[in-house]
Amino acid sequence: MSVGDLNEDREIKVRIRLDFRGQARPGRFLFGGKPVDKAAEEAREQQVALLRNVPIQGVHIEDIDMSAEVYTVWDDVTNNEVAYAPVILTMTAENLEDLLRFIAREDFRKIEVIEPGRMVLSRQDMERLLFKIYGELKNSIEHLERKYNLR
Repeated sequence: MSVGDLNEDREIKVRIRLDFRGQARPGRFLFGGKPVDKAAEEAREQQVALLRNVPIQGVHIEDIDMSAEVYTVWDDVTNNEVAYAPVILTMTAENLEDLLRFIAREDFRKIEVIEPGRMVLSRQDMERLLFKIYGELKNSIEHLERKYNLR
């Protein structure tokens, strides 16, 4: 398949895994705290609701699998336990550029290309893709700088 001028009518079908992070929130006085696994499940539900209800140009989400178990790890930076709630998205995209917004996310863990089995990129397609990657990386870095007040 050619992504360029030859076969633009073929879509790219992928399966992407995103792991949404949850951190425990201390409660007020004796009640109201939230365990890390519940915080991760809540974050997953909020993000999935956005994915279901907000259309994304060039991307059609076929299936959202939330059956994977929440897992916890120790975060050396914050010195706390952190939980992650996985989601597996099966989607079709019009082109590779439309997939970059999912791959450049902080929650991105894995991608599996289901279709097509082979792709050929022209020089112009490669340049456009690399420029789009640069833009997504720049946006991600700016987001992290704002998040951690590094600016």
